[in-house]
Amino acid sequence: MKNRTLLIVLAVLLIMLVAGISTYNGMVAANERIDNKWGDINTQLQRRSDLIPNLVTTTKAYATQEKEIFTQVAEARSKLAGANSVGEKAQADAELSTALSRLLVVVERYPALKSDANFRQLADELAGTENRLAVARRDYNEAVRDYNTRIKKFPANMIAGMGGFAARDYYKAQEGAQEVPQVNF
Repeated sequence: MKNRTLLIVLAVLLIMLVAGISTYNGMVAANERIDNKWGDINTQLQRRSDLIPNLVTTTKAYATQEKEIFTQVAEARSKLAGANSVGEKAQADAELSTALSRLLVVVERYPALKSDANFRQLADELAGTENRLAVARRDYNEAVRDYNTRIKKFPANMIAGMGGFAARDYYKAQEGAQEVPQVNF
């Protein structure tokens, strides 16, 4: 009887150990998935940042008097390059998106620019990058949601606490980002 009880206790402990290891490894994998998705966002932000000088240069050739907008785009691009945290990147990204929207309004004033092949190609690349950014942000937030949910559920929350796993921040749009930017000339 004692041997049977001892075997049952050992089996239960072994099952708990295996479940704990599996839970811990799942949290590690989920945490790495978030880092991977954050890398995807950074890749697309860098792609957009690399396209902007070409777009600005092409547009400047047609719209030399619109210096304020070009300055805003350059400043927003610099802020994005210097941002480190999720919040800083989100804010800099929102500022850059607003500046780019204003730049595209300027383009509407120059029909010859809209028909220029270089500009059209750059604008298409930028639009594609914006779409990729939207997908990357969504994927990142889904990974954060899955991870945060996992570490909050019982009994994983106990293992998360012991393993030092903390909730991760979502990529949030800045306040007012849903409003259409106003451009006045």
